[in-house]
Amino acid sequence: MELTAAELKAYDGTDPSKPIYVAIKGRIFDVSTGNSFYGPGGAYSMFAGKDASRALAKMSKNEEDVTPCCDGLSDKEMGVLNDWEKKFEAKYPIVGTVV
Repeated sequence: MELTAAELKAYDGTDPSKPIYVAIKGRIFDVSTGNSFYGPGGAYSMFAGKDASRALAKMSKNEEDVTPCCDGLSDKEMGVLNDWEKKFEAKYPIVGTVV
């Protein structure tokens, strides 16, 4: 499945009939089983329905960091992002890509 960033926003957990998606480096993960984290009111709900690559790399929950842009990230931050990506791959199914 391919979704635009605008289409991805529909999967932010506000509609209980839809799954919750978070993208990392353009790959979309179905994080619905982590509803308590990514659903409305969850500690990471700001990532739901978005590509959260930069925020994960920076260990940030700031809205301006919830973006796919990795420009200017340090090697250490890219390593953190790669670690997050591995965790997501182990825990959640990949359902598509952001185009």
